[in-house]
Amino acid sequence: MNHSIFGASYVAATYRLVNGPPQFIKVAEASKVIENTQRDANIALMNEFALIFHRLGIDTHEVLAAAGSKWNFLPFKPGLVGGHCIGVDPYYLIQKAQSVGYYPDILLACRRINDAMGRHVAAEVVKLLIKKGHAVAKARVLVLGFTFKENCPDLRNTKVVDIVKALQGYNTHVDVYDPWIDVTEAQLEYGLTCLKQPPQNGHYAAIVLAVGHRQFVALGEQGIKAFGQSGAVIYDVKSMLPMGAADGRL
Repeated sequence: MNHSIFGASYVAATYRLVNGPPQFIKVAEASKVIENTQRDANIALMNEFALIFHRLGIDTHEVLAAAGSKWNFLPFKPGLVGGHCIGVDPYYLIQKAQSVGYYPDILLACRRINDAMGRHVAAEVVKLLIKKGHAVAKARVLVLGFTFKENCPDLRNTKVVDIVKALQGYNTHVDVYDPWIDVTEAQLEYGLTCLKQPPQNGHYAAIVLAVGHRQFVALGEQGIKAFGQSGAVIYDVKSMLPMGAADGRL
């Protein structure tokens, strides 16, 4: 596989000590790839549940909390899948499988589901804007968080950019604020001019909580809502706010 072995170095070293050198690199690489692919598949399953439950009018996180009362239920949640491992490694396995004549249906389906979640969030925000009487064209939307996960500055393969681009496709004006990022890096990598300072209060028709940074958690419900205009839409991708505090969430 055309994949760096550094992420699997511990697994590789352990396997070599136990089983000797001949196949250890292939096994170590495969073990790392399937570890991340398994997580991708589990999150894809949660995302598909979220898409189904949304149509049924059921809160996904309530369902997961109830299911989690069973001791062996796996505690995965729906969300955006980015970063340099989980959203990437499955493609190595997919490519390798196809090169030996096997079509990996499940892996491809999981990738398709996870890669579509940013566009789903944007579409839901637009529907909520319309429902609450806001004009979509030129509406000001604030996206809080741009990294691929919370409390880190890593922008690699962030799927928040999919939300931003999709919202821009609806002709909204999108501001992105993330206290963890280098705004120059965001500009170079994604062509986005992010806010350098915290956003203005009372300025936005919609607010998307995209990443659960501790700074945003500390703001709380009222601090987040203060950024919005009267009747602003709040969409909570990470379910940071109490149930009922946001207009929509995964």
